[in-house]
Amino acid sequence: MLNDATCFKAVYIVCGYTDRRAGMDRLAALVEAQTGSRPYVPDTLYLFCGRRTDRIKGLVWEGDGWLLLYRFAPVLYRYGLSTVYVLKNRNFL
Repeated sequence: MLNDATCFKAVYIVCGYTDRRAGMDRLAALVEAQTGSRPYVPDTLYLFCGRRTDRIKGLVWEGDGWLLLYRFAPVLYRYGLSTVYVLKNRNFL
């Protein structure tokens, strides 16, 4: 489990709603389509949100393959908070 994001050199939030069923290859293709550059950069975290704001997916290239992260935080849904709020205020969870 990742406790903090200090090991990442860059963190990108992909705008818009992303289908939660999307796998690693589809998410990587989405990053490449939106940015125009290849997402195979080590220590770079790409974050994706679906329609529900209590779930977030993360994608990291580790040099030899993808690492897919999934965070479910029901407390966000209970209090009506968004994942963007949590990303700005890291001490919340």
